[in-house]
Amino acid sequence: MKAASASADGDASPPQPWVLYLLECAGDRLYAGITNDLAARLAAHRAGRGARFTKAFAPQRVVAAARMPSRSDALKAEFALKRRPRADKLRFLASCGEVVDLGSLV
Repeated sequence: MKAASASADGDASPPQPWVLYLLECAGDRLYAGITNDLAARLAAHRAGRGARFTKAFAPQRVVAAARMPSRSDALKAEFALKRRPRADKLRFLASCGEVVDLGSLV
């Protein structure tokens, strides 16, 4: 996960919002995680560097994602999401924060 970086003129770029996301993986499995750069995190998962789970069960697509107000809120929501039954995961994620447009992710 990236921290805010300094631009060429020394100003810190604004921090990226934290995102809670749900991946559909091989074997019809779901994986939940948080990040502040969803595109980069998805690329890491697909390259086998994202998490042990996604090394074993290759990610197919991002099912849903929601922007969270803070890292703390994202961690709490991720913990709660992972404890939900499969049928309730999408509904729960959608209620957590602002839904992310996944159109830019392949």
